[in-house]
Amino acid sequence: MTTKINKVMGLYQKVTRYPFGHHIFSKMVSRMAPYFGTVNPYIQTLKPNRCEVLIKKHKKVQNHIGTMHVIAICNGLEMAMGTMAEASIAKHLRWIPKGMSLDYTAKAGSDIVCVAQVHPDQWQTGDMFVDVKAYDSNGVVVVKGHIKLWISEKPIK
Repeated sequence: MTTKINKVMGLYQKVTRYPFGHHIFSKMVSRMAPYFGTVNPYIQTLKPNRCEVLIKKHKKVQNHIGTMHVIAICNGLEMAMGTMAEASIAKHLRWIPKGMSLDYTAKAGSDIVCVAQVHPDQWQTGDMFVDVKAYDSNGVVVVKGHIKLWISEKPIK
């Protein structure tokens, strides 16, 4: 049995077939939530229940010691979570973030890949915890934790 893909996943699959498609899709998402654009994110991978967002290390995302500022990483993690949620959630459900709990585990001295992932069985009404991790270019986890979502049924129109 195949499951029908939702609108966001369908758009991703369509746009990324073209040259610069990942770049274009990343810009489209950043326009929907403009604060994501502040870190110039690049959606590398989007699958149901998983999203990977690259943030390049450059001056505007660095802190006073020359590493990537953790708030820039948090922005990337939230973008990964939100894009994953929009591409994965069932048509009759909706989500809203309720909180974020993160540990800063290492210095972020390189480009960072922000990953948000859930198990398909987690899409139930109530609280849902999305695992998020940020990796440096050597695969070291620099930030890890979860973003708490509230999942509810959409109102009947």
